[in-house]
Parts: sequence; structure tokens; C-alpha cells
Amino acid sequence: MNGRSLFQKTICGQNYSGRPPIWVMRQAGRYLPEYRALKEKHTFVEMVRTPDLAVEVTLQPLRRFSLDAAIMFSDILVIPEAMGQEYSFRPAGGIEMAHKLKSDVDILNLDEKSVSENLSYVEETLKLLRAELGDEKALLGFCGSPWTLACYMIEGGSAEGFPKALKWANENPKSFHLLLEKITYALADYLAMQAKCGVDALQIFDSWLNICPDDQVWEFSLKWIARLIQLCPDHLPIIVYANTQAKGLTEISKVKPQALGVHHGVDLAEIRKILPAPLVLQGNLDPEIMSSDPENVRSETLKILESLKGDPAHIMNLGHGIRPNAKIECMEELVETVISFA
Repeated sequence: MNGRSLFQKTICGQNYSGRPPIWVMRQAGRYLPEYRALKEKHTFVEMVRTPDLAVEVTLQPLRRFSLDAAIMFSDILVIPEAMGQEYSFRPAGGIEMAHKLKSDVDILNLDEKSVSENLSYVEETLKLLRAELGDEKALLGFCGSPWTLACYMIEGGSAEGFPKALKWANENPKSFHLLLEKITYALADYLAMQAKCGVDALQIFDSWLNICPDDQVWEFSLKWIARLIQLCPDHLPIIVYANTQAKGLTEISKVKPQALGVHHGVDLAEIRKILPAPLVLQGNLDPEIMSSDPENVRSETLKILESLKGDPAHIMNLGHGIRPNAKIECMEELVETVISFA
């Protein structure tokens, strides 16, 4: 069974092959020397906007490791950019938006109807990747959640706790919900384009769900993810990832995704008792382990694999994005441990 078939069976909760498929989180090549060599010549945003470069970065990990799936090289902030709010990265780290949303007029001026046209470079990247991967490897797309994107758009970039976004959401709910609605429809257009290009699944990153007040999680975030899933093509499996604990995962499951990405701070086997198959669980090795040593990686990976042995709906993955300090030999051990597991 090739990687694409294995992934497709797993995302349907029907994998009885003896081992789960494996792929790593987005921006998966940033610890590789070949990625760093490209980064010396091109900015991150340049690589995202240039299909040949985005394809190259996407394929770099697959050339080194026997992964079952590739996730396109891009960024969640291409959506605000396509709506009229460009992004970049601060020299010291973190996201910088070209301007902040400060008024209702700013929200009204956002263009949610030209997303596919403005993101034609992503479409070209996906078409090239689908041709390169053929039927051997699965291809995944992704986007940010409406709530997470709204946080960046209001705050003007990365910020601890996103206080301006929370203040706007609480004090001006009507305009805030208009913003979330516009982002949701922009995302629906974007996901339809990705489906047309042949992705096997799509992951929604709700990176800032954990800062939502408990009594507003549905109104600020999950309501819009649910609507987005309803607007998606029926055949496109959706994975939702959020930095949240067991209670949050249970709430996310109510929006009916095919899979949940599970943070490494959560016991995967315990979550499986609460959320049975065919709901797919993805995860959840601690990314920090990837900077340790191969023996430690093997030991911790086997703990996860053994805890879900025989589970037909488990995708092996990290519990968060892979970090630049990850070691190549640790990645090699992770992949080999999964592939040889039975």
C-alpha cells in the first residue's frame, strides 16, 4: 500500500495495515540545510509566492524521509493578504501585518470575493505538487481558522494574548462577527480551489483557540469553523488542529471534522477513550524531543504507537509544528520507527 492509499484509508477510519501513516506539520523543512540555503537567497514570503520555490520546499523532506504525505509550503496569512492586508515577518521573529484593522470601515473594505484570483500562485503550486506526487504520496492543504486570522488582522501582527482583538470582539460584536463572516467566505473559496487541485485532506489551524474566553469559544471560533466545514466540498476530509486540552478537543469534535490534531500536552490514548473511531486522531509526539537524540525519539514514539496499537484512525505526527533546531537523525529515527511498527 503506497503512502496516499494508506493516508486515505486512515482519514476514513479504515486503516488496518498495522502502522499509521506519518507526515510532519507545515513548514516541515525549516531544519534542513537545503531549506536554509534557499532562505539565504529568498525571503519566506517570496518562497510562498513563487510556485517553483514553494514546490521545492514542500518536496525537500520527502526526498530525505519516507513520509506518506506532503503538506504544501505556504502560510495561513495568504488569506488576509488576498483580502487586502499584506503580511511580513519581523527581524526578531513574529508576524507583522502591513496595517491594523481599526474601524468598521476597514472591515467593509476587505475583499473576500477575489481570493482565488489573488492566490493563483497557490493554485499553481498545488497543481505542480499533485503532478509531482502522483498517486504515491498524499497531498495536504491548510488554512488558518477565522478566529486566528482575525486576531492577527486586528492586532496588526503577533502579540501576547491578542488584547485588541479580544477587546473588539467583546465591545463591538456586530462588526467582529462581520469580520469573521468575511474571512469564513474567503476561506471557503480558498478551500474549494485547493479541493479542485486534488488535495487529499485539508488542515485548519486554530492556533489561538486557547485565548478564547470559555463562554465565547463557540461564538468566537467554533461556530465559524463549523460553517466553514459546511461550505467545504463534501469529499474533502477536514483536520482541525488547536492548542487545547481534552475539554477543548471534545468541543471541537462537535463541528464534525474527520480528524483532530492533538497537542502533545494531551494523553492520546485517554482522548481516544472519550472520542472513539472513526474520528481520526493525529499526533502527538512532543516537538522538543526532535532536538534530543534518536534513542529518545524511538522510545517516545513507541509509547504513542503502542498506546494506539491496532487503532484504524490514527495519523502519527508531532503535537505542534516542527522546530528549526530539530535534528535530521531524530527525524530519520521517527520515520523508521513508524514504518517498521507492526
